[in-house]
Amino acid sequence: MARVFNFSAGPAMLPEEVLRQAQEELMDWHGSGVCVAEMSHRGKEFVSIAEQTEADLRALLAIPDGYRVFFLQGGASSQFAMVPMNLLRGNNKAAYLNTGSWSRKAIAEAKRFCTVEIAASTEDTRFTCAPTQDELALSAEVAYLHYTPNETIEGVEFPFIPETGDTPLAADMSSTLLSRPIKVSRYGVIYAGAQKNIGPAGLTVVIVREDLIGRPIVGTPAMFDYQSHADTGSMYNTPPTYAWYLAGLVFQWLRRRGGLESMAAINARKAEALYVAIDASGFYTNPVEFSSRSRMNVPFTLADPGLDQRFLTEAAAAGLVTLKGHRSVGGMRASIYNAMPEEGVLALIAFMQEFERKYG
Repeated sequence: MARVFNFSAGPAMLPEEVLRQAQEELMDWHGSGVCVAEMSHRGKEFVSIAEQTEADLRALLAIPDGYRVFFLQGGASSQFAMVPMNLLRGNNKAAYLNTGSWSRKAIAEAKRFCTVEIAASTEDTRFTCAPTQDELALSAEVAYLHYTPNETIEGVEFPFIPETGDTPLAADMSSTLLSRPIKVSRYGVIYAGAQKNIGPAGLTVVIVREDLIGRPIVGTPAMFDYQSHADTGSMYNTPPTYAWYLAGLVFQWLRRRGGLESMAAINARKAEALYVAIDASGFYTNPVEFSSRSRMNVPFTLADPGLDQRFLTEAAAAGLVTLKGHRSVGGMRASIYNAMPEEGVLALIAFMQEFERKYG
């Protein structure tokens, strides 16, 4: 069967070029006679993979000195706990922005460890926009501010980086990291589950400013202490080696494509084309405020919800899969991460237009 265009929110598409390289190297990585999944994580072969992967990530993001990079297990959801455990540093208050489903989960987890101040919330708009900088109420007593730059379920994206002064900024970038350049120095902690723009599920990338490491709350397990991973090069225990390797192939693919400036331009074209098609239609609707529309996750509803299943069935027959919206939002959702080629988005637009012609 031919490969389809997979619009899943995650695990998401991987670049075909990366999959082919992994296939070629599966049984024998660079003459070693073994698959990467069989290598000792402390052997020279895998250590060389790990070092190159980190070097490529640092180059892509222009990560400055004074930041550590970890390749961990546990998904972004483990970071919901690891961030307060490591960043409270004797404080008992943290600030959070409440902008959608994933920020709500982060808030719920943080409440296990500290008092959470909601610096801004868009719940009263049903999470259809991001707050503005002027709406942020950040007190001086908090240890850090946490936010989710892109809410994958609601399709809401911040058009700015919150200004926090001397307060460290923590960000769950699971659905945006590597989709465009960012200024890492604006952040205290950046973390991202891999399964959207980085690689397969099972790996989590964490970028931490060094001065925030080393003062976890009392009782923090060693696996949740950033210091443990800083001291061992992300190898306190056996890391997710094959996912780490595949992420490295993705980083090399991104560098061959011109880096994050190039990806940002491609991603902007994809998102603009899809939003223009939705806005030009009387049949499809996107509920998100224009200034807060996500470039990675595009939700839309049909004028007649009774046609939802027919849309999904016919789309799948046309090679366009995993378009069903999250159950909390309904409708459809097209996730168009780095690995989704422009032709995939154009094929979706053409299908949507033909579907509207037939049933609109």
